[in-house]
Amino acid sequence: MATETTTESATDVSTYRENAWQSGVLSGLIAGAVMGVMLTMQMRPVIEHAIPSLWGLDGGAAGWTIHMINSAIFGVLFAAMVSLTGLRSSADSVGKSAAIGVGYGVLVWVVAAVIVMPIWLQAVGFPMAPSLPNVSMQSLIGHVVFGAVLGALYPVIRNR
Repeated sequence: MATETTTESATDVSTYRENAWQSGVLSGLIAGAVMGVMLTMQMRPVIEHAIPSLWGLDGGAAGWTIHMINSAIFGVLFAAMVSLTGLRSSADSVGKSAAIGVGYGVLVWVVAAVIVMPIWLQAVGFPMAPSLPNVSMQSLIGHVVFGAVLGALYPVIRNR
């Protein structure tokens, strides 16, 4: 009697990882665009002054560029998180992946917006640097929307 086991081939794993990071970039860029519109409408000084000031720049174009680069990076980190953990199977469902994305958006908000951004802005001498912790409900909502869009699009793009 022969014993059969199902294993993933090296090609399958390589293809999955390539699709995962590419899907993370594209999902992150789309989610970043949605969040960027929200920032522009509700928190214009953040996108036009605070974000570019992190890199010694100013203006809306610089803010949007930096925001979109960060969005792509956070998209790849999301892809890595779901690909390399037990969340991989849950990330195949749009609903479950969107829920994971919401949690991820909150995590990004806490680390990047609440803690890192105020410290960094104070370090570069930005005159309107927020205090630490920088707890803003508008920012939280923006990051939750970012995470939800990222999570919902990730399996759709990855499985195309």
